[in-house]
Amino acid sequence: MADFNALVGQLDYPMLIVTANDGRRRAGCLVGFASQCGIDPPRFMVWLSKRNHTHGVAQGADRLGVHLPTAENRDLAELFGTVTGFDEDKFARCSWRAGPGGVPLLVDCAQWFVGLVLDRYDTGDHEAFLLEPAQVGGAGAGQLGFQGVRDLDAGNEA
Repeated sequence: MADFNALVGQLDYPMLIVTANDGRRRAGCLVGFASQCGIDPPRFMVWLSKRNHTHGVAQGADRLGVHLPTAENRDLAELFGTVTGFDEDKFARCSWRAGPGGVPLLVDCAQWFVGLVLDRYDTGDHEAFLLEPAQVGGAGAGQLGFQGVRDLDAGNEA
């Protein structure tokens, strides 16, 4: 598996910040496993580590916020990728507002969508959340890829 990890470690996956609110708690994390998986109707899949605080909150959420940070949002990527929600409220350290269904939307990340959770799939150490985009904000500002954050120390093990 070391050869496989070295091979895919060269890829430059887009990095996303996923946020959730289960009605009692809010959470968010940096995500590298995500993909559009349907055009008509539009569908998007995000995978959350089962060890992550956001996963537990997302289990009780009916929608998720998916933010597409740019290189200018590396500070947000660092916050949501290196601080664990088990220990700290990440939202106390950034600007956010409540979006549809109470989903936290990051004010400084102009590219985002809120997706309705259609289904969940166990894929091993991560759970896949199938989303139907319901509301979209911003586009065209570029993206922050994996290679731009690979030096960060994760807040939780995958």
